[in-house]
Amino acid sequence: MNNLPPLAERMRPKSLDDYVGQKHLVGKGAVLRKAIESGSLPSMIFWGPPGVGKTTLAYIISQSLYRPFFSLSAINSGVKDVREVIEKASVLREQGEVLPILFIDEIHRFSKSQQDSLLGAVERGIVTLIGATTENPSFEVISALLSRCQVYILKHLEEQDLLDLLTKAALEDEVLKQRKINIKEHEALLRLSGGDARKLLNIFELLVNSFDKKSITLTNDVVLDHVQQNMALYDKTGEQHYDIISAFIKSMRGSDPNGAVYWLARMIAGGEDPIFIARRMLILASEDIGNANPNALLLAQSCFNAVQVIGMPESQLILSQTVIYLATSAKSNSATTAIGTAMSLVKQTGDLPVPLHLRNAPTKLMKNIGYGKNYQYAHNFEGNFVNQDFLPEAIRGTKIYEPGNNGRENESKERLKKLWGDRYKY
Repeated sequence: MNNLPPLAERMRPKSLDDYVGQKHLVGKGAVLRKAIESGSLPSMIFWGPPGVGKTTLAYIISQSLYRPFFSLSAINSGVKDVREVIEKASVLREQGEVLPILFIDEIHRFSKSQQDSLLGAVERGIVTLIGATTENPSFEVISALLSRCQVYILKHLEEQDLLDLLTKAALEDEVLKQRKINIKEHEALLRLSGGDARKLLNIFELLVNSFDKKSITLTNDVVLDHVQQNMALYDKTGEQHYDIISAFIKSMRGSDPNGAVYWLARMIAGGEDPIFIARRMLILASEDIGNANPNALLLAQSCFNAVQVIGMPESQLILSQTVIYLATSAKSNSATTAIGTAMSLVKQTGDLPVPLHLRNAPTKLMKNIGYGKNYQYAHNFEGNFVNQDFLPEAIRGTKIYEPGNNGRENESKERLKKLWGDRYKY
């Protein structure tokens, strides 16, 4: 048994029909499945949390299309490794062979120069790139490469998906099917796995191997008693990564600098990427502070830039200063709710026409048909303001922005009431 690969590897699906989850991508008639079945496969990025099947899906795609599969990990591969794969692919093309799929795990860890080394081969179709990332590719993948890839978002596995995996493993795995396994309670198993299918199967195998008897009954208490938990340790690739960043953000949002700095220290001690931390603070500065304190965004941006230049361990001082400032700042989510309201309004009302007086009129014809007519230039009026409409006629008078209840936005509220009267009466 010791010579066998781990259970997660033994249970890795071989076809799309065996693949668990991601029905929005690979279910019957879904977008990615159609692309695979047509054989017209773009380069792509799989973005999703750990353990949802990004690597497995890439391999299944290569096998379904009978294409060579080259795999690199961004953690231990460099430009030299990428070039070697591209050279092999070029030889295959010269020989008239099927061109390969190049899978790069954790592509967000590739530097700009490493990503640049992929560009030419992807653009010329020498390889079809499939990158996997747990981070937003808009931030982590260079724009030139991202523009040549289709981004597919993989979702957390549903509870039933995970239970189906356990049942399948117990019944079909060559080792486990020799035991009689009764999963009486599953909540602890799912909680410890954090929704990560690979971790779930590894914990399941660890549990089964800890018993000598043929018949095993698993309850929540049995699971917690037998699994060696190191949950206090920070796991930046698993559930703890998401739980601790959540606690960090909520502490700053809740104006508790003690909690915020503590969770910052937990991330630093666990080896979290300081740029990731700084980026999350940059988002919070707008999402949760906004115009209650516009300087928060400026400081968060300065922190982000400084962390990139200075690196660790000195960056922890800059991160700490910024965390404390954001935590102790006045809070407002008015910008967040305003764009949310506006996006909902756009979804509900569709592409409403731009009022004629707001349209651009670069040609004589456009001027003749009324583009720009009756537009009033604000700077020609007293106080640089004139009362005119800026929303489409169908939603004229709709209130989208609700100022927060804080010093700065209360000033804005009074100014808006003074300028607009009842239209901005709060």
